[in-house]
Amino acid sequence: MAARKTATRKTARKTARKSAARTTSTARRKRVAKKATSKRWSQRVTKESDALDLQRGVFKLTSARKIAASLKASAEHSTRRKSGAYRSALSMLTFYINRAGKTLPKTQRSRLERAKVELKHQFGRD
Repeated sequence: MAARKTATRKTARKTARKSAARTTSTARRKRVAKKATSKRWSQRVTKESDALDLQRGVFKLTSARKIAASLKASAEHSTRRKSGAYRSALSMLTFYINRAGKTLPKTQRSRLERAKVELKHQFGRD
């Protein structure tokens, strides 16, 4: 008899939790937000990492020189980076290229690879 009452209570609690979650719009938003962040962890790393404070859309710029200049400026002005400015800028650029993988168009990939070389020149590491 006691086992039956315990099982009934557990079922009642589960049902109450489910109905409360369905009616609460914030619970729904939290579930949706949690899914989005787990799918796009690399985007979260780009935004929240301690490497750099990046300009919005820096990797979509049309010129390799502009990309390198933006990364250099971000690296030099960032207070969150843990290593040197050149190393931080290059690692963020490499991270973006690696995470994009096969989905990165060839034109953009070549532009970002040229940005690596340009970054080297701008930091005087020829």
